[in-house]
Amino acid sequence: MGENAGAHVQLLGPVTLLDGARAVSIGGPGVKGLLALLALKVGKVVPLEEIIDALWGHDPPATARTIVQGNVSHLRRVLRDMGGHPVAEILTSPPGYQLAVDPERIDVHRAKALLDRAVLEPSEQASTLLGEALALWRGPALAGVPDSVRAPELDDLRLAVHGARVDADLELGRHNELIVELSPLVRADPLAERTAGQLMRALYYAGRRGDALELYRTVSRATLRTLGVEPGGDLRWLHERVLNDDLDVAVPEAAAPVKAPSQLPAAVPSLAGREAELAWLDGLAETGESTVAVVSGTAGVGKSALVVWWAHRAAARFPDGVLFASLHGFDPRHAPIEPAELLTQFLLGLGVATGEVPEQLHERVALYRSLIAGRRMLVLLDDARSAEQVRPLLPPGSRSMTVVTSRSKLEGLAVSNAARLRVLGTLAPDDAVRVIEELAGPADFDLNHALARLCGYLPLALRIAGARLSASPQWTAQDLVDELDNERTRLAALEVDGAGDDGVRAAFDVSFRGLPPDLARLLLQLGVLPARRVGPHLAAAVGAMPVDRARRALRTLAAHNLLTEIARDVFAPHDLVRLYLRELASSELDSAAVVLVRAVRFYQAASDTARRRMLRIVDPLDLTDLLPPAALPDLLTFDEAQDWFEAEWSNLLAVLDAAYDAALYRDVWRLARVSHTYRVVCPLLGEWTRLVDLGLAAAEASGEILGQCWMLISRCAIALTFELPNACPVDAERALDLATELGDKRAVTVANIHLGSMLSLLSRHDEAISRLLEAVAETERTGDLELRGQALNNCAETEKRAGRFEEAVAHELASLAIDRSLGNDSYAVVSLNNLADLAQRLGDPVMASRYAWEGIDLAQGRGFVLHEAILRVTLARILRASPETARLAREQYALAAALYGRVNPGQVPEIQAEAAELD
Repeated sequence: MGENAGAHVQLLGPVTLLDGARAVSIGGPGVKGLLALLALKVGKVVPLEEIIDALWGHDPPATARTIVQGNVSHLRRVLRDMGGHPVAEILTSPPGYQLAVDPERIDVHRAKALLDRAVLEPSEQASTLLGEALALWRGPALAGVPDSVRAPELDDLRLAVHGARVDADLELGRHNELIVELSPLVRADPLAERTAGQLMRALYYAGRRGDALELYRTVSRATLRTLGVEPGGDLRWLHERVLNDDLDVAVPEAAAPVKAPSQLPAAVPSLAGREAELAWLDGLAETGESTVAVVSGTAGVGKSALVVWWAHRAAARFPDGVLFASLHGFDPRHAPIEPAELLTQFLLGLGVATGEVPEQLHERVALYRSLIAGRRMLVLLDDARSAEQVRPLLPPGSRSMTVVTSRSKLEGLAVSNAARLRVLGTLAPDDAVRVIEELAGPADFDLNHALARLCGYLPLALRIAGARLSASPQWTAQDLVDELDNERTRLAALEVDGAGDDGVRAAFDVSFRGLPPDLARLLLQLGVLPARRVGPHLAAAVGAMPVDRARRALRTLAAHNLLTEIARDVFAPHDLVRLYLRELASSELDSAAVVLVRAVRFYQAASDTARRRMLRIVDPLDLTDLLPPAALPDLLTFDEAQDWFEAEWSNLLAVLDAAYDAALYRDVWRLARVSHTYRVVCPLLGEWTRLVDLGLAAAEASGEILGQCWMLISRCAIALTFELPNACPVDAERALDLATELGDKRAVTVANIHLGSMLSLLSRHDEAISRLLEAVAETERTGDLELRGQALNNCAETEKRAGRFEEAVAHELASLAIDRSLGNDSYAVVSLNNLADLAQRLGDPVMASRYAWEGIDLAQGRGFVLHEAILRVTLARILRASPETARLAREQYALAAALYGRVNPGQVPEIQAEAAELD
């Protein structure tokens, strides 16, 4: 098979998937938009929320998640169907999807690679490579995708490629051809100054000096009329050279410094990973225009190492020199350097004699700018504390590039100087292992990967770990892994002996100590939380502040790179920062217990609000008023409530554990009770069992009979939902006794419903029916529709087990009608499954299939994984009855097994064995 066989993706024109040279039909704009989003970020995870935002903007349909998941499945099938071994696949990588393919198979990335190669080649070869890159454009980029999918960087890329190719052709003397090519471009957009300048050069070198001057006047009039300013410095300089007929002079003589400085410090021997960041810096350097780049990131992430290593590689692109200064913005051993001192350093580097350096700051700025105006220089400003510290050092010309590193994002530079911002993250696992092995040599694969993970893939921590192994041969990787594995000693293990200021803790401390007091206190309060991620509402609750203020505070902390915004309004610290904050909070925060109570109360109020959106609940345990509505997230619909529970579930369980350890037993069982509804609707055996067992233990520890009663009923619900083989009625009987003792009639009815259902599992059908009909009658007297629907459904289940199918259908239809009237979809899918099974048993496969498919559609739309699995097994049993549909039955069994694998893996072998009977 040729190397060009298999999948190729074209984005520079109509979005197209190719199999070799053959276009493959993949569907409409939505599928093409999905492919484009994954291909633009090839090799990276594109979050599902980002995909939905890109495809639908701020108004996605309720089924957006399902649509995207279906389109992903469709694209996977298309890629799998390509001949031979697939060269591209779509991976599921939470929180989204990742396209795994060689970037050379995507035209955008091939164009970038050709641009990078051309930089290092002579003009002839560069022109050829850039012409090849331009040929990849087949029209407007991303044609055929939804209008909301945008990638303006593709237009920038085309301009960069075209501009570089024209520069190469100018050097080759192809002036007449360029005049023909560039003239219509400038007429169409006279504000495109780079293109106008290239055309001026071509005209001048072709002997048409008068036309070059007239072109400048045309551009100048257009710029003044449209923007109200003169053309930029480069074009004005070029005009002056043409006017004076001395264009062969490379730069203005007044701008020529005495010498070209070369101030770069030594670079690390090799740089692990960072290919994307290096490509980003290369792309900015290639524009040939004045650029300010800010590389920010948390302490120890390797910002300085990256930019210095890149600068050594890119220095040849800046023939007029490289200036470097460490601004000591976050250096524990030095105060931040003032701009006046830095300007002195730069002026001396540019050849100004010591005695000629002006005393006044504004005079130094003026001299500095006059010396480097018009030069092609690189200025590196390392470890800046603020935008104000940087601004006086920015070159004024249009040909220099400035790269700034900082622990803060310096967003002010983006506003005032159009700076390009890049946040540097931690290393990929394999690259992190390379850092350790560069210092300590190769070792056991699993141990080194464990070591890298415990270092949080943070370069500073990785270098310390590697240095410890290298300097102490008696220490093995296993010893260090064991030491780091204890969260309470991990930071101490990442200190540098004899150099406390160089450790991980010290690096974080400098960032923390520079915060305003209110932000520092909030960060310490977040350090108390066992939660790994936090949003504005949780932060507002623990910080006792309005939500808007908490949101601003979180974004400010993210701007300081002490938190990372991992999704919209979702923030998380690096794992080592989390340990640092927890350690610091234990010694410096006087209200740790209060913070935990506030977190528990927030989750109680939010969970109770969410469960009442998911099910029509009549429950005297009402915790929604623990916080005012403005302090809670907007949970107005089923989908919003379900999404909130899904996003917060790991946090909720962690807070429950912490509250139990803190002996907040009453709060624990109450939170377990109100959050239990989520697992009723979206069952997951292990987590549901853990939640209920913890709630029951807390209720018993607090001695509260009501809590014990409801937690026992919840445990029965688990046994019934999963039809656990060891289920027995003891929990239901005990719950009934407790409810009777309390005199709580509704709790008695609920306990009777669950007891009857448990008896049904033991084939004690008549006894079960008697209890369930008694419950039905009680709910008719009280008008409790929610419980009546449950009782009727359980009656139907029991009648079915007893072989009384007609009676079961009547009960189930009545239950389904109630569920639909209440909007209780999680109960409705159970009724639809039972009706499908009953219709099959009564000899009506058509009606059975109709009920099954209706249930599957509802389960898919709501994300009910367990219910969908059960329905697909039911559908498979319906389909297997006919030889003509046996193949479809196998497909349903396979889908059911995959779904069961997510919620109750113990059920999978039974499903697979049943499917094997078809063979």
